[in-house]
Amino acid sequence: MKAHAERIEKNTVLLEVEVDADQFARAVDRAYRKLVKKVNIPGFRPGRAPRFILERHIGKQALLEEAVEMLVPEAYYQAVKDTGIEPVAQPQLELVQVEEGKPVIFKARVVVKPEVELGQYTGIEVTRPRVEVTPEDVERELKKLQERYARLISLDEGAVQKGDYVTIDYEGKVDGEPFEGGQGTDFTIEVGAAGLLPGIEDQLVGMAVGETKEVTTRFPDDYPRPELAGKEAVFTVTVKAIKRKELAPLDDEFAKDVSEFDTLEELKADIENKLKQAAEAKAKAEIRQAVLKQVTDNARVDIPEEMIAGRLEEMVQGFERRLMLQGLTLEGYLQYNDLTLEQLKERLRPDAEETLKSMLVLDAIAKAEGIAATEEEIEAEIKRMADDMRQDPAVVRKAVESQGQLESVTKLVTREKVLQFLVERAKIVDQEVSS
Repeated sequence: MKAHAERIEKNTVLLEVEVDADQFARAVDRAYRKLVKKVNIPGFRPGRAPRFILERHIGKQALLEEAVEMLVPEAYYQAVKDTGIEPVAQPQLELVQVEEGKPVIFKARVVVKPEVELGQYTGIEVTRPRVEVTPEDVERELKKLQERYARLISLDEGAVQKGDYVTIDYEGKVDGEPFEGGQGTDFTIEVGAAGLLPGIEDQLVGMAVGETKEVTTRFPDDYPRPELAGKEAVFTVTVKAIKRKELAPLDDEFAKDVSEFDTLEELKADIENKLKQAAEAKAKAEIRQAVLKQVTDNARVDIPEEMIAGRLEEMVQGFERRLMLQGLTLEGYLQYNDLTLEQLKERLRPDAEETLKSMLVLDAIAKAEGIAATEEEIEAEIKRMADDMRQDPAVVRKAVESQGQLESVTKLVTREKVLQFLVERAKIVDQEVSS
């Protein structure tokens, strides 16, 4: 087989492939063995008709076309490998010669990975964010713990306050008529948490157990039910129960109850340490992102539209999966937000372009610096994936290979190595403290 690649446009290559006559003859024989089992020919058992009988029955051209369908994809992928081009979209194929006894010749117009013109990528200067944990930060975390472990005490007397958990019955009317979904019994809310329509919770404040009251509200103009959007509603509400948080005092006993520590001071020290670790991790992530952005901004690359379209499809599919985890659908999301799929893609486009450019730049630096993922690093990444999925690494490795995703994992590891390389060679300066 012969293959020749010629760049005809900035990101387009014309691949000319010639498959020798012997290889084509073997493909025709494979096509015969495949078709003879499928075609019912009178007088012959399935798979037993000689080739000349099959050709007479279906036509020689049909046999050659089947052989080409089997041969061309195999030859195309071999040609891609032999010429070293990196396609980013399906090729446009053109058959030039298909005759029995002669080589098969075809052309493939292929959009390929674009060339990157790198700018400065070492010695990038970025500012290290300040890592500071104040006593107030520690106190806020303690307050969260205190709230999390608070007891709910039922009140027989007293009035509703913000922060209380209130159980209510309610019936709503619009224009004096009940509406679907406007009734409920034994419904519990946290007053002040904005779980109800605007203004209702404020009107519950001051009510007592057993009290019934009419409260008014207005449905938002963008309410998903058009028949209610923008309309005023009157709800008859009865308070059936009030529960109030009782906070435990912040002392050594509290520390023992909510942690493995014996004293409040030990708990505070642990909180401070964890806050510092989180702040340092965030600072490192910001440094990495700042370095990557500068390196990406310094480079020039013309990204093919086909790559952008592919990335947008991936982003939409990922977004749809996240919606499904929330019990929502993409169609419902688009309808609620008055969007078309194309408008959603247009919103996602800047992120798609930035992500693609970053990946292309990292790949170009990897090539320039000779950075590659080792087998040990790939295995470590697969183990990390397996741990996340709580699967056996060998099972995950087999799945990755069978799905053709090993190259993607390799690229992921390589890009991570390149980013670490860039950070190590960046000039990181401390943030100035304002006086």
